[in-house]
Amino acid sequence: MIRKHSATLHGHRTSFSLEDEFWTELKMIAAGRSIPLAALISEIDDHRPPDSNLSSALRLHVLSWLKAGGDRQP
Repeated sequence: MIRKHSATLHGHRTSFSLEDEFWTELKMIAAGRSIPLAALISEIDDHRPPDSNLSSALRLHVLSWLKAGGDRQP
């Protein structure tokens, strides 16, 4: 199921839509890196191409992390 989520990035509130599975993986990535989820989302937002949307950038980050063999344990 796709759900809407909100985050504050650089003092600006934004929302994005993600499937539950991607949301779960983002939380696992943040926990595995010992950083807050908001910090991970902000980092991904800062490095995405200007013509892409945040939802897509988050999905691609999860895919990249998993393909690289990212540690899935918190």
